[in-house]
Amino acid sequence: MGLPAEKGVSVSEALRIALLSYRSKPTCGGQGVYLRHLSRELVALGHHVEVFSGPPYPELDEGVILREVPSLDLYRDEDPFRTPKLAEYRDWIDLLEVGTMWSAGFPEPLTFTLRAYRELKKRVGDFDVVQDNQTLGYGLLGIQKLFPVVGTIHHPISVDRRIELEAATGYKKLTMRRWYGFVKMQARVAPRLSPILTVSESSLADIHRDFNVPQANMRLIPLGVDTRYFHPRPDKPRRKGSIVAVASADSPMKGVATLLRAVAKLATERDVNLTVVSKPTPGGPTERLVQELSLQDRVRFVHGISDDELGELIATSEISVVPSLYEGFSLPAVEHMACATPLVASRTGALPEVVGDAAVQVPPGDAEELAAVLRRLHDSPEERERVGKAGYDRVMERYTWHVVAKRTVEAYREAMAAHKGRR
Repeated sequence: MGLPAEKGVSVSEALRIALLSYRSKPTCGGQGVYLRHLSRELVALGHHVEVFSGPPYPELDEGVILREVPSLDLYRDEDPFRTPKLAEYRDWIDLLEVGTMWSAGFPEPLTFTLRAYRELKKRVGDFDVVQDNQTLGYGLLGIQKLFPVVGTIHHPISVDRRIELEAATGYKKLTMRRWYGFVKMQARVAPRLSPILTVSESSLADIHRDFNVPQANMRLIPLGVDTRYFHPRPDKPRRKGSIVAVASADSPMKGVATLLRAVAKLATERDVNLTVVSKPTPGGPTERLVQELSLQDRVRFVHGISDDELGELIATSEISVVPSLYEGFSLPAVEHMACATPLVASRTGALPEVVGDAAVQVPPGDAEELAAVLRRLHDSPEERERVGKAGYDRVMERYTWHVVAKRTVEAYREAMAAHKGRR
């Protein structure tokens, strides 16, 4: 169910908004990207925005206030799954965080919301509305008694769980079940939030199926793209034979293994190279597959680059690929199209809905078909030009953060009216 865009905000209509996100790393995953751009556009509309986030903390634009909600940061890059020193423990939530990690679970969605509830109890009267960015922890039920709460589910993590379990074997399957134990909590919390924002009809259907959220409680607001960084670079030539993908390399759901196999097949016939924007685990499944396929000279991984560098990388590539086995939306797909780089995307999840006729679609997990399509595009500058232009036109018509922010404010006002009616 869509929402009309808000026409404008006067000073008297300005809202005080708290945005919650348990982790907001801007260079990995879509949640940090969503948080940054939505908060910026809300402020541009005249609203007051404070972001409550656990580490890694987000990059935020001028005018957006960051309220750090420190965790023990047990998964930080330099020493993941670390054991904290005794002096680091502050309270029972810290003990819960470590105990859950030690028993192979993922604690952050729960522990973040418990800490956020504690912080927001001190701020009653300071906010008109709270928006949760896919945390869905039990602490939200306490926050809901204090403020109107709008939920956000980009896609249900139950889908990730299914795909990861299908790929896992033996002991890995047991630990994977435990790791995703927080999904049961999310499935209990989600139906108690209204409205819930989601990004595609595909995600809406999946949330309804897996989390039992009534479709009438959900509002469809597609994501936007930051055209300051993601735009064509007509003054810079595209690198001959270059293919680019933005995907978590070691996540089976993102389909990087399929892409690597397709490139390996194509590389026997054409001079191509692949850049994957990701940081694979050293010695992990992706690095091993690169070696197995003898692609060391054809594939490179980059990470930690700026938005401008990423935009230039995409805009100077000949072909872009989203090889996922599932996507609830796929912001990278929209970013690729915004750069007028011809896109090849899997026919799965929300991708057909997002790309429409403006990309070449292939069956998910089919390396043979993907290789054939990449070969065809490699050999046809005319088709690359046509597909790239179609993608650019589609983005300009449909996906801007300004519209996302206006429609999100309409959902805030709906939640505020319902909360007032319950008092």
